[in-house]
Amino acid sequence: MKEGLRKLLLGLAVDAIRRPAPKPLRPGERERIVPDGPPEPRGELLALALLGFGTVCAIAFVAVYVTDRIPNQTQFLGLSLGLALTSFAAALIVTAKKLIVTEELEEDYPAEEHPEEQQLVVQTVHDSGSRLTRRTLFKLGLGTAGGALGVALLTPLASLGPVIDMDPFYGTPWKGGRRLVDENGRPWRAGDIEEKDFYTAFPEGADREQLGSAVVVIRLAASDFKLPKEIAAYPAHGIAAFSKICTHAGCAISLYRTPLFPPYDPAPALVCPCHYSTFDPATGGTVTFGPAGRKLPMLPLYVDGKGHLRAAGNFDEPVGPSWWGVRLRKPSP
Repeated sequence: MKEGLRKLLLGLAVDAIRRPAPKPLRPGERERIVPDGPPEPRGELLALALLGFGTVCAIAFVAVYVTDRIPNQTQFLGLSLGLALTSFAAALIVTAKKLIVTEELEEDYPAEEHPEEQQLVVQTVHDSGSRLTRRTLFKLGLGTAGGALGVALLTPLASLGPVIDMDPFYGTPWKGGRRLVDENGRPWRAGDIEEKDFYTAFPEGADREQLGSAVVVIRLAASDFKLPKEIAAYPAHGIAAFSKICTHAGCAISLYRTPLFPPYDPAPALVCPCHYSTFDPATGGTVTFGPAGRKLPMLPLYVDGKGHLRAAGNFDEPVGPSWWGVRLRKPSP
């Protein structure tokens, strides 16, 4: 009996020596339920490469959107965004297939749930997804890719109004000393402008297609003007000029309402035919009716020694429809 007990204890001791001692757990660390899977360096590199490629495609989408001079821009926008989404989806598939440990439990769930078993399931899920050997790098790649995709998806919001290249909205071809000419290039003289009539003028020698080129010119009695101090000197001999672009939706101001039976009829007004925004030239182009949110930009004028109309500077307001940043700054002189 003693000999058998001695052999048993000796066998247990030898077995304990041969068997590696369990690794001590750190404070707060729990013993793993799901074992680590085999290393997958290729899978990790493939997932990171796909995330990187998707990030580059998302950045390319933003670059193509901003650079509007690229031919076939719409096709490149669709290609870059499509490749970005495809790359991100492929990276997630590789992660699910190669980098997440799949643990199959054959036992049926118990009929009643117990806190201990629920904690066991939570730990199983936690252990199944914690095998990434380059976890920090992978999280960084995933966060960068997600951020780039988010920026790409938000970029089209810039179409709601100018965001980046806003200089064209503040610089126009009008400068001090530039003559006003008609559509045939003939200079307008102050004596050509009559009351109750409506004229279109362009800057002499400038591109007529440039934003702010076209202006409407009208004449009022000097006593009719009720202008603020800052633009009180803009008219010349009762002649005033305003941007031809409506500040609501960018339509051309092409109607001029004049009273037939003063003082009973409304005062003279410039009218946009698209949505009937109405502007009062006597007060500097302020809105009196319609959806326009701000006044028409007014151009300062003077008459030179030969009687020609010339611009005394740039408009007092940014030209074109209103947008969220329209009041960021004044037009350049």
